[in-house]
Amino acid sequence: MTAHLMVLFAALVLDRIVGDPDWLWRRLMHPVVVFGNLIGWADRRFNRPDDSAATRRRKGVAAILALLGSAVAAGLLMDRITVVLGPLGAVLEVIIVAVFLAQKSLADHVGAVVEGFRDNGLEGARRAVSMIVGRDPDALDDSGVSRAAIESLAENFSDGVVAPAFWYAVLGLPGLLAYKMLNTADSMIGHLNDRHRDFGRAAALLDDAANWPASRLSAVLIAAGAGLAKGTTAMKRAMATALSDSGLHRSPNAGWPEAAMAGGLNLALAGPRRYGGELVVEASLNAGGRSEAAVGDIVSALIVFARSCDCLAMMVLILAIAL
Repeated sequence: MTAHLMVLFAALVLDRIVGDPDWLWRRLMHPVVVFGNLIGWADRRFNRPDDSAATRRRKGVAAILALLGSAVAAGLLMDRITVVLGPLGAVLEVIIVAVFLAQKSLADHVGAVVEGFRDNGLEGARRAVSMIVGRDPDALDDSGVSRAAIESLAENFSDGVVAPAFWYAVLGLPGLLAYKMLNTADSMIGHLNDRHRDFGRAAALLDDAANWPASRLSAVLIAAGAGLAKGTTAMKRAMATALSDSGLHRSPNAGWPEAAMAGGLNLALAGPRRYGGELVVEASLNAGGRSEAAVGDIVSALIVFARSCDCLAMMVLILAIAL
């Protein structure tokens, strides 16, 4: 168990430094892209509009179970290879785990919004934020862009960093690959639109279940990160807001890290927003906080995010030593 957690600690450090280098993934297909291709094929092959809703739900269950089975099988094979290779295998495992983490890439994408503001004003920021959120960028003002970037940073801290680390810690490479397959499937087919409402229902429900522990842990880590970055008051407010406001979010999981970040920054997040031209009315998280966000708040959120990643790595290292 200690060796397992030390691999995770090393992978967190490696991902923090290297991230997803463009020069590498321009030449190789990222594993998540492979997962996406498999999910897309299953969607095209089995999700037939002329099937009944019940049939599409059954096919959706079969499809996601088959996809998860393939991910687990790949994880077991990788696990076996790393064992056979000995010390070299441990290094390989660190690299594999780091590939599925998103600390640096997430910070870089959100940091690009800050750069967009500074280099090209609102239009530049809108272009940058459109790469990380699904809402209509043209409908966002300076505050809207800033809040969108911060919300994406908080939510993806859970989905892209804490959850992969959690499932690797619990179930090793099979658990890590299965989680990433499931999370990718949810992002592709777990939507409440006409095409995916039934076929993607199982993927969406399983993804909610898989993210349940990580989302709560993410809120604790963000509160700790806010404490390191902004002091005890921010830490207490972050945790209190997560406990009181997380249930106001439409997602059973995303509300936890977003509410914690809202409290840590003393900023109102969520609320009404537009997706695909449709207005989604939702309660604000930390409604008593500042209603107007600015580029400086994105910078503050990135600092809290960095300290939260530090807390995650330290937690893993402490567990590795203790166990």
